[in-house]
Amino acid sequence: MDPSAPKVLVVDDDEAVRTLASWQLESDGFTVDQAGDGAEALTAIDVDRPDLVVLDLTMPGVGGLDVLRRVRTAAATETLPVIVLSGRSGETDRIVGLDLGADDYLVKPFSPGELAARVRSVLRRARPASPEPPVVAGRLALDTAAREITVDGLPVELTAREFDLLAFLVAHPRQVFSRAQLLAQVWRSEGWQGEATVTEHVHRLRQKLGLDPAARPRIRTVRGVGYQLDP
Repeated sequence: MDPSAPKVLVVDDDEAVRTLASWQLESDGFTVDQAGDGAEALTAIDVDRPDLVVLDLTMPGVGGLDVLRRVRTAAATETLPVIVLSGRSGETDRIVGLDLGADDYLVKPFSPGELAARVRSVLRRARPASPEPPVVAGRLALDTAAREITVDGLPVELTAREFDLLAFLVAHPRQVFSRAQLLAQVWRSEGWQGEATVTEHVHRLRQKLGLDPAARPRIRTVRGVGYQLDP
């Protein structure tokens, strides 16, 4: 086993699901730990510090949403990448998961190969292969190498997907992108998301960045078209 391989924690109360996911991820070169419930997952996260968590939502006792909420509110784990793996396919459930800070959402029954591809994708976003110099847009400073964002010199915590969306807009100032274009560019080929996902992420970015809508920079809504970063 390669000691430098990223460590993935697979959390699900269904042993068959854990076994299938773990087999695929190990075949793809990841180190994999397993947890059968939320309490066990929280202990493993605290003790073993995985690089990414694959998290089932529906578990007895401490559920997946509780785990996700605790991960995002703890300073030591607030940026830990989390992929939700769930039998809940409704848009409301997806938005709830994203609101709590999930970086991706995969619906059961799932393709083990797709799960591995999602893990690679999220880890690439969390660990950029080619460091780039910090980008300044008005009061924003975006460090893509460290994946850090500051507003007026103060750090702002973003999920991996929120960071990717902001980084894309910052890299294309004043250009207007439709929601469909942002899905294609930021979410790439992952097909479960609807355009409401983009709207929700833009809303959360505006809240977290705390920028005056009348000031610069801002994420501007272009009515009937989409969004642009107005620097």
